[in-house]
Amino acid sequence: MFSITVRDHLMIAHSFRGEVFGPAQRLHGATYLVDATFRRDELDADNIVVDIGLASRELNRIISEFTYRNLDDEPAFAGINTSTEFLAKVIADRVAESVHAGALGEGARGLAGITVTLHESHIAWASYERAL
Repeated sequence: MFSITVRDHLMIAHSFRGEVFGPAQRLHGATYLVDATFRRDELDADNIVVDIGLASRELNRIISEFTYRNLDDEPAFAGINTSTEFLAKVIADRVAESVHAGALGEGARGLAGITVTLHESHIAWASYERAL
């Protein structure tokens, strides 16, 4: 299996509901490093997994929708705890939509899967992996 990873970052504010979250129930900020790893069994006709430039551009476009926003105020997330794990899935699903729409080029249609990892810090991160 071949893979390639592109990286960006995301800065948001949010709060959580539920005692399990302790002080994170209060509004707080988070800065994530965001990795999107694309996988395929065989390289495409150009001997690449995916065009790095297109993958980087699409990841940036997707996470820009959330950057510098309070996710508590976003209608799409009303009543939802926007945990790191949850956000990894949201981003992965949106990247998958971009792949299916052709935004990463025709060669990307042969991708087998994607993993999105959000690094909360140097000691903690969460990922979501899905097939394409």
